[in-house]
Amino acid sequence: MSIPSDLKYTKEHEWLKVVADGQALIGITDFAQSSLGDITFVEMPEVGDTFAAGDTFGVVESVKAASDLFMPVEGEVVEVNEALEDAPETLNESPYEAGWILKLKLSDPSSAEELLEAGAYEAFTKE
Repeated sequence: MSIPSDLKYTKEHEWLKVVADGQALIGITDFAQSSLGDITFVEMPEVGDTFAAGDTFGVVESVKAASDLFMPVEGEVVEVNEALEDAPETLNESPYEAGWILKLKLSDPSSAEELLEAGAYEAFTKE
């Protein structure tokens, strides 16, 4: 699968897409879901929770392993993707579209600029 060029990435395999009004969607990359295998459960934060960049904000469990999710930037959770509670496999099937995990109100919208561009992330995954 190609790596969408309109997203920003972390070395922990999360992606961030600035949507509007200083808000961003956050999810895991295709590389991450592929490494995990069949995803069976997603633990998500509560709306209103606040996180610093690098904080653990949830867990993705698969038949192979459990993996912590790391917040790419600082902000407050304004929405979670409740569809993942009943259909965690959406992360496998559509990691960049239907499989978003949460929507964040960014503390500093410019902080997203510090994340990896698609080309740099792709190079990182091949190391």
